[in-house]
Amino acid sequence: MAITGEQLQQTARSAARDLPGTDHGRPFVDKLDVYKVAGKVFLIVTDDPDERIITVKVEPDHGRSLRRRYPSITPGRYLDKTHWTSVGADGEITAQLVRDLVDHSYELVLESVPRARRPRTGGDDRGKG
Repeated sequence: MAITGEQLQQTARSAARDLPGTDHGRPFVDKLDVYKVAGKVFLIVTDDPDERIITVKVEPDHGRSLRRRYPSITPGRYLDKTHWTSVGADGEITAQLVRDLVDHSYELVLESVPRARRPRTGGDDRGKG
C-alpha cells in the first residue's frame, strides 16, 4: 500500500530508532533530522512540509536501479549523489520499501565502522571481536 510523505518520514524514523546504537539530532540545520550509527550518518529526514523526503545510503548500482523504477527516488539531495538516494512519496513507495532502504543504509554504514565500534546486539556477532 502506498504511503504519504508524512507516513514515509514516520516509517523511516521508526525503522531507524529500532536499529541498535542509533543516535539522532540536527547537526546541520533545524529542518534536517539526522540519524547516525557509530557517529556515521545513515538517514536524513527532511522536516519541511513542502519537501517530505528521506535520504539514505545505497550501493551505486542499487541506487540507479531504484531511480529507474520509482519516479520519486532521485540522487541524494544533501550528500554524494553516487552513494546517496532521496526518496519521496508517490503511488509506488510502500512502508516496507522504506524500512528496507533504512535497514540497508544502516548496514552499509556499519560496514565502514571497525568491529570494536559497532553496536552490540543480542542476536548476532556485530560489535564483537
